[in-house]
Amino acid sequence: MLRFIVRRLLQAIPTLIVLSILVFAWLRSLPGGPAGALLGDKATPERIAALNAVLGLDQPIYVQYFKFLGRVLSGDFGNSLVSGRPVLEEIAAAFPATLELALTALFLAVVIGIPMGYIAARYHGRWLDNLTVVSTLVGVAVPVFVLGFVLKYFFAEKLAILPPSGRQDVLINATNVTGFATLDGLLTGEFDATVDAIEHLILPSIALASIPFAVIVRITRASVLDVVQEDFVRTANAKGLTAQLVRRRHVLRNALLPVSTTIGLQTGLLLAGAVLTEKVFAWRGLGFLLAEGIERRDYPRLQALILLAATVYVLVNLLVDVSYAIIDPRVRVR
Repeated sequence: MLRFIVRRLLQAIPTLIVLSILVFAWLRSLPGGPAGALLGDKATPERIAALNAVLGLDQPIYVQYFKFLGRVLSGDFGNSLVSGRPVLEEIAAAFPATLELALTALFLAVVIGIPMGYIAARYHGRWLDNLTVVSTLVGVAVPVFVLGFVLKYFFAEKLAILPPSGRQDVLINATNVTGFATLDGLLTGEFDATVDAIEHLILPSIALASIPFAVIVRITRASVLDVVQEDFVRTANAKGLTAQLVRRRHVLRNALLPVSTTIGLQTGLLLAGAVLTEKVFAWRGLGFLLAEGIERRDYPRLQALILLAATVYVLVNLLVDVSYAIIDPRVRVR
């Protein structure tokens, strides 16, 4: 297993290098460039040229890239053009918010989605299966920001049972220990802060979970329907094994292979920053920082966030490969 993981890590290095080149080239090709973003309304050709010379942006592109790569490897992504703070400090402060939201949404999608997809496959062609298919189509078709506004309208404005936005009530003076609002209250004994954080987490996590939930249900349903038609399942049934044992040992174990891939891809998407959900619910995470960076042309922040998203996807894919090897040991020898 260790050799398998090391091989996958080595394969990921060229991917990250190529992605860093693409990000570097793309940001330098945007209109105005970093110097124009820094100068704003005061930008003139002369001032832009002078600032480019100060920042080293007048050097050959390959020289700029290797300097950029050296700073990245040393953990220096520069300072944000919006706040003036080091970009890594901004990311470190916002990452717990995104992680908390993404893991909650993924938990809802997986815990409800896999059983629902299996039940739909088990009752294939019946009303429960048809209802599941229709509900998942709606989940995929409705944009996240539309669902977010609908949830806010009904549960925050009409019923007034849940808060409309933010991570915690501003009147709660909660102690920040880890950056995870739901966990900090438990660690410090401020249980009212934990309850308030959970209440703020419900609506955005439901909105964010809608698409992963629908995808996981559909993939689980299709995978189970495919596996139950395999010869080894018919053989297991013919040997007289109980239905429960066949479902657990033969159907579910083999059906989880494509499902684990789907969960991995959805995890990477959620952790990379749910821009629309965080904007709708004023959730200051990585997605919020990314949206603000795009609006303000904050190049150092954009570079760091895009590379972070790429790294997250690579690591998640590694975890998916490892889960494959655990579910099906034959994968390790490939």
